[in-house]
Amino acid sequence: MGKTEPLRMCAVTREMLPKSELIRLVNTPHGIEIDNKKKLAGRGIYIKKSLEVIALAKKKKLLNKAFRCNVEDEVYTKLEECANGN
Repeated sequence: MGKTEPLRMCAVTREMLPKSELIRLVNTPHGIEIDNKKKLAGRGIYIKKSLEVIALAKKKKLLNKAFRCNVEDEVYTKLEECANGN
């Protein structure tokens, strides 16, 4: 039997999903960063790799609530690029 992939909760949909289907964001001293290697230290959240989910997070300001700070529009732009596979 092979290893099963760890599950994490999407901060927007509250679904439990494999880490490969999620994007990790971390609140660093330099601001909110996308953690592609999933190794950065700090408070991290996961969001589903879906344009619809990212749009919902932006509309309802869910990342602001999760990180307890203002999340800039450029973070959402980077998330959309990640969801598109760039």
